[in-house]
Amino acid sequence: MNKAIIGRKLGMTQVFSADGKVIPVTVIEAGPCPVVQVKTLERDGYAAVKLGFDEVAEKELNKPEAGLFKKAGVAPQKVLKEFRLDDAASYSVGTVIACDAFAAGDKIDVSGVSKGHGFTGVIKRWNNQRLKETHGVGPVHREVGSMGANSSPSRVFKNKKMPGQYGHENVTVLNLEVVKVDKERNAILVKGAVPGPVKGIVSIRNSVKA
Repeated sequence: MNKAIIGRKLGMTQVFSADGKVIPVTVIEAGPCPVVQVKTLERDGYAAVKLGFDEVAEKELNKPEAGLFKKAGVAPQKVLKEFRLDDAASYSVGTVIACDAFAAGDKIDVSGVSKGHGFTGVIKRWNNQRLKETHGVGPVHREVGSMGANSSPSRVFKNKKMPGQYGHENVTVLNLEVVKVDKERNAILVKGAVPGPVKGIVSIRNSVKA
């Protein structure tokens, strides 16, 4: 069965395995996530479930959002995400998905918005080297350097590594392992790092490579 849940990144720590090895883990507050809408192949053209996360007051929503929750009979949620699942028809509106949908040893994919660094230069953004700091080199040590030939082709090629916005983009880390599930705290401990800052929203689902 395909599984998915929405969570909030709480930070990183470490746990010890049975043989005494240190495992770095990310703690994610996962769920509870009520099913707000179920989309079917016949009615919508594709199968998917829409999950909510983080309950809020109704005054925080606009009218279309409030109407969606009222129709589903679900308390208003701050976060809404849709997951395309082959067995979406097996879910029903109002069902609450908790962190125990996953178990230790499961392989998962975690998606989130990476930390934003604003407008940065090529050294920070692309790991370029500094230019030489010697006689004859002007105060351009952190600049791009050559961007291409002069007379031919007389243009800068597409995808040239240039300064620009760094970070704040959707990132998915594949094939991470669930180390532990703590149902009392609604927590999933995932081996390794996941995208985004502390308190950032992440999506968890079955690994496509598992």
